[in-house]
Amino acid sequence: MTYSEKPKIPGGALVVVIAVFLFGCIVVAALLVPRFLQSTPTTGNTPIVNGADPTAAPPKDALTIEISSSNTKEDWMNAAVAQFNAEEHKTASGKVIFVTVKHVTSGGSQKAILEGTSQPVVWSPGDQSWIDEANRVWRDRNGSLLIPDACDPTILAPIGFAMWRPMAEALGWPDTPISWDEIVALSADPQGWASKGHPEWGQFKFGHTHPDYSNVGMLSLTSLAYSSVGKTEGLSADEVYSETVVEAFRGLEQNTYHYGLQSRPLMQILAQRGPEYLHAVTTSEAETLKTNAEYAATMRYPLVFIFPAKGTFWSEQPYCILDGDWVTDDQKDAAKIFQTYLLDKKQQEMAITYYLRPVDESIPLHAPLTLDGGTDPRVTRSRVPALQSPSADISSAVKDVFHQTKKKSTIVLLLDISGSMEGDKIKNAVASSINFVNRLDPNDEVYVMVFGGDGQVYELGGGRAADVGEDLVQKLNGLFADGNTPLYDGVCRALEKVNALQAADKANEIKRLYGVVLLSDGQDTSSVNTQNQMFNCLPSGENVEGTKVFTIAYGGDADADLMLRIANRTNGKTFTGDPESIETIYIAISAEQ
Repeated sequence: MTYSEKPKIPGGALVVVIAVFLFGCIVVAALLVPRFLQSTPTTGNTPIVNGADPTAAPPKDALTIEISSSNTKEDWMNAAVAQFNAEEHKTASGKVIFVTVKHVTSGGSQKAILEGTSQPVVWSPGDQSWIDEANRVWRDRNGSLLIPDACDPTILAPIGFAMWRPMAEALGWPDTPISWDEIVALSADPQGWASKGHPEWGQFKFGHTHPDYSNVGMLSLTSLAYSSVGKTEGLSADEVYSETVVEAFRGLEQNTYHYGLQSRPLMQILAQRGPEYLHAVTTSEAETLKTNAEYAATMRYPLVFIFPAKGTFWSEQPYCILDGDWVTDDQKDAAKIFQTYLLDKKQQEMAITYYLRPVDESIPLHAPLTLDGGTDPRVTRSRVPALQSPSADISSAVKDVFHQTKKKSTIVLLLDISGSMEGDKIKNAVASSINFVNRLDPNDEVYVMVFGGDGQVYELGGGRAADVGEDLVQKLNGLFADGNTPLYDGVCRALEKVNALQAADKANEIKRLYGVVLLSDGQDTSSVNTQNQMFNCLPSGENVEGTKVFTIAYGGDADADLMLRIANRTNGKTFTGDPESIETIYIAISAEQ
């Protein structure tokens, strides 16, 4: 298969520095809103459409419909919801319908619905597989289906690779098909780009989102499994666990340099750091083109979207009306009215403006879905086959193989045990740390460091998680809060530890991920190092193999600006935390490493 109708267009060692209230156990990262890269464009940029205000309050006595929607289609959904609400559509009984939408990750929203912390009327994840898995769990618990009726697609958001245009053109884009075979081979090739005639680009640097939480992450790796066995449908769990698929995953994962919770933050890092940091990531067509538009003035080159040649998920964004006991018949009727509205030609054509494809492929595509914009509009489902949506068993197998083959991490927990941490703070910090240690992969490495008391930084021990976990739990249980806060010294000591571990791994040709999580409830009070010296301890962030620092500003007295600067410099993330959100924060951190 070739695309020849048109001439070619030229062109982990996670170091968790918990400098204040350590992270809590892990819950649903999707419910957390991190303060990450605050100087960059925000996720949503929905304009007011024809006078429709997306923040308008519902009319009196309106029938409210809450939708949990995959964030890939956020801007389009915001625009459609605003216009729908402005038009004041009514049910057959005469009630005005008012739609609200929460933009979520598919995995996070699934977990929240199953746990009962989210009770929407409509759920619209990225793919049918999330629905099938939720139905399986719901039936096991309740003897019935949460979603008994078919979920029709709302829009198409095909999934593939975002790559810098010169690099994609070196692989033959847009006229030569590029499959997972080429991506895996290039990832594992020790010659890197030299094998493609570009030694100046070095080793191929790849990143992808986490399949436990991200629709793109899960479907991308499922498409790798399909590609490895040469199928577009009928994939079995046994085939996913086969040596052929496992080796393909291993070739990719051992050479993956950056993971992410969601596509948008991963694309922001790609755009901000440029081709010297990452060369390609898994994402949707929509995110690729949106990134080009938002960062056109600052990116060295534009990005292009590559369809995996053997087949991909066109991510139909299904619309599901839930059959939970919190959903009334009136709400179900209203939800159907809004569904019909979304599928109307006007809303489908509007989706193109937001980098999405209409479900009806007879609707002609136009800018921004163009070669100049970064995608090939000639590619349709007849060119690149739509892969069969994975069953719950297939999804579980894909996640299993991912965890078996991904790079392991080294985790250094640096806990602030200064006097300001007394009471519930230190109690929750210890409990959270213990839960984190217990959840680690047996082959991850974990080290615990603390600062406070007499103003010193102490290492409590560490090593392979399976070997040291029980001992570290015992030591964590013995901690109490007292003394001053040598925050800067703690950061530098933790990074010294990581650097030494990384150097030893490199000497032994061991590939791992490295990071730091800094959590603090206050400001430095007693360090020998100055703030400038602390910043000099940090990696520059230019090297994708460098240590990432994740920071948590705990409570109102924490130095939130300092935490933001530390995280952004090192390609980590910053969070604001409290006892209720700490566990949620740590699922986000674990997804990055």
